[in-house]
Amino acid sequence: MANQVEYLNPPGACPAQGLYSHVGKVSDGDVLYVAGQLAVAPDGSVAGKGDFEAQVRQVFSNLGDVLKGLGLGFQDVVKFTTFLVHSQDIEIFMRIRAELFPQLFEGGVYPPNTLLVVDRLVKEDFLFELESVVRAPKNA
Repeated sequence: MANQVEYLNPPGACPAQGLYSHVGKVSDGDVLYVAGQLAVAPDGSVAGKGDFEAQVRQVFSNLGDVLKGLGLGFQDVVKFTTFLVHSQDIEIFMRIRAELFPQLFEGGVYPPNTLLVVDRLVKEDFLFELESVVRAPKNA
């Protein structure tokens, strides 16, 4: 079965400024909006307090668990919205993403992503949040 999420960079669009595409297209299925995932450990505590890299890895792991619980995977992600508390962490995020994305997505084409630097997240200890839109088979 063909991939039901397609990443597009339309003719005339400027080059993407990182590991993302300009458009995520869902050809079949339902669109689900996944709440922003935070660096929450299995016991409910903040994972990686003060450690941005540890928090990014925990967030991607948590999102993977949500997707798995829905019977989905990262190949079903249509779009990300990324929230960082400190602009100084952008380069660290880009490095980690460059490491993780080839493992999570096939073919070297990645979902659209909007990156925002915000004043803070729901708790001061959280440094990173990742929200996503995903595609699920009908009636998932």
